Amino acid sequence: KCADWIIDIGPEGGEEGGNIVAEGTPEEVAKNKISYTAKYLKEKLK
Repeated sequence: KCADWIIDIGPEGGEEGGNIVAEGTPEEVAKNKISYTAKYLKEKLK
């Protein structure tokens, strides 16, 4: 609820992660189609 900027690293953990999946304001990240974080943000931003 207090983040100004998010850097979402993934998409998975371990060898399947380590890539920037999404970066931006919470509203921008929530629009990302491949970010697991986005689906949770969408609910919180309603």
